[in-house]
Amino acid sequence: MKAVILAGGLGTRLQPYTTFLPKAMLPLGEKPLLEHLIEWIKKNNIDSIVLCVSYLRKTIENYFEDGSRFGVKIEYAIANRPLATAGQLKTAEEFVEDTFVCIYGDSIFDFNLKNMIDYHRRKKSFVTMGLFQYKTKLQYGFIEVDKNKKIKTWREKPEVKGNINIGCYVLEPGVFKLIPPNKPFGMDELIRIAISRKNKVSGFLVKKGFIDIGDKTAYRRTYQHYTERLGQI
Repeated sequence: MKAVILAGGLGTRLQPYTTFLPKAMLPLGEKPLLEHLIEWIKKNNIDSIVLCVSYLRKTIENYFEDGSRFGVKIEYAIANRPLATAGQLKTAEEFVEDTFVCIYGDSIFDFNLKNMIDYHRRKKSFVTMGLFQYKTKLQYGFIEVDKNKKIKTWREKPEVKGNINIGCYVLEPGVFKLIPPNKPFGMDELIRIAISRKNKVSGFLVKKGFIDIGDKTAYRRTYQHYTERLGQI
């Protein structure tokens, strides 16, 4: 089995940190984010990885080379312009022949990926999405009214919750046929097409082991966490 890591984004939400570094190479402790992802993938018994690269790609290629220094085999799928998530994934088509894992290069994962792969196979799914329950308290109160505009209830700053996409998938290679070549295309669009064509799309709920660092606030918080961990060693 192979893992595909989408590491070609521009990282605009992380400017100015990503002015000279691709977001996957931002440091966390003594290692770049992408190295943490590769170590996690390897820990889950996958040692063949395709890196989808574009923006400042030579920084990634020069650091990881063929992957042998990290105990894995690395191949590179190259895009010359932004293609969004599924469009980026499409560039890896020539490297993938069987069931594979796809992950975004701007998050940290530390859950049992083997369990997710087993779940995908048991369910005989076309796509399995990693999900995480997100909770937030709204800034405003919600006022509910009936059809005559009479107020029924007032819920002051209620908590809402729902499952969010964590950017980790187990996929069948048939997904590549649903992605148009050489154009920006989102994973949300891919999933909607798969569902509309009656392909089985399953959700795998992850209770812990997911950190999104896609913006500056989240990155600074995670960077501090890894720095403090280093100080404890």
